[in-house]
Amino acid sequence: MNQIRAFIAIDLPKPIQESVEKQTAALRRTLGDDLVRWVPVHNMHLTLKFIGNIAASHVDFLKQMLAQSADSHSQFDLQISGAGSFPNPKRPRVLWVGIHAPAELTSLQTSIEKGALRLGYEKEERPFSPHLTLGRVRQNISPAGLQKIRLALENTQIGRIGAARIDALHLYQSDLRSDGSVYTKLFSAPLKAAARN
Repeated sequence: MNQIRAFIAIDLPKPIQESVEKQTAALRRTLGDDLVRWVPVHNMHLTLKFIGNIAASHVDFLKQMLAQSADSHSQFDLQISGAGSFPNPKRPRVLWVGIHAPAELTSLQTSIEKGALRLGYEKEERPFSPHLTLGRVRQNISPAGLQKIRLALENTQIGRIGAARIDALHLYQSDLRSDGSVYTKLFSAPLKAAARN
């Protein structure tokens, strides 16, 4: 049976990606590639739902669900600023840039979670925490390495990176390769045009 690894995400416009790259360049230089596996800036996106491995024949059901969710939600703007780490600053595993989510984003993500559940996909146990992954801390880092990451994050001031108009949802296929993940867009569903005042 043909399987693919899938997720649902929102894309960021190129100027925002470039701004993220510019504002985080010093952090990347300070930490280098030995401590952190950095996400290429063109791969940055806001994941709304990680689906995981699915049969290729299920893609059409996901497309229908995505189209329905997009049809019932309007376009909105996201504010991007700040940086941090998961699960916490003492034990950094994932370095991120923050997203200040309007109610529309939370509503959209909830709609996708419910739609995926109806299709038989497991509900995400962790609460939705919108962010852009900058990089993942490498396995088996020494305490000194973790300390270096923590101090670098504390000393990095990332202000307002910008705002992005979100106008579509996307279904991606993720292929894990030795040099990083390669994402292929399988489907896009436009959000409703926002009503103008």
